Amino acid sequence: MKNFTLSLLIFAGFLTSCVGGQLNSAYIYEKNPQYSWGYAEFYGAYYGNYGNKNNVLSVSLFTDSLKVNGIGSLVGIGQYLFLQDIFVSPTDTLLPVGTYIVSNSGLPFTVAPGKNDTVDSQIYPIGAEISYYEENAARSTTKLISSGSFIVSRLGSVYNIYCNFKTSDSLELNGQFIAELPHYDQSIATTKSTIRRKLEFALKKFN
Repeated sequence: MKNFTLSLLIFAGFLTSCVGGQLNSAYIYEKNPQYSWGYAEFYGAYYGNYGNKNNVLSVSLFTDSLKVNGIGSLVGIGQYLFLQDIFVSPTDTLLPVGTYIVSNSGLPFTVAPGKNDTVDSQIYPIGAEISYYEENAARSTTKLISSGSFIVSRLGSVYNIYCNFKTSDSLELNGQFIAELPHYDQSIATTKSTIRRKLEFALKKFN
């Protein structure tokens, strides 16, 4: 799945996070962040034409210092975890309870590892990734998640997601999310050529 719009919004957010062109103190990369808000998106059998009939979701989680501004850009400092291409069974439409592993298999209860994809000579990260927003935009960065797992439990409408990941540069990343997780159905509106607009939903829900 391509995430072109969000990549552009992230880049714009990096630029706007500079304050007066001055260098600011570096954001401390928490190894065990508490994600305070987020949402999931359902894409149905997104890879059905490629022989994979499993349904696909994505999950976006944010630390509380990150907000969506009036023009739909993510601003502030903190961490944004994006788990793209989470595979579930063909009968699941909500993120089911269970343990998910980082894998390229496309089987249920897996999430695709992060990698860089080139489209029209431009490089875009796809799969699982973590973005760090800093006051100094030059220090903001996105890291690809190469291995690990996350566990999902649920009590009523409240989800508990615990992460245990490792990035491609061997950074260990845990973290937890305990809150309601709104789900948005993109299975009808989204085609293979449609740019996904995840932050629009976050703007409506949280701003």
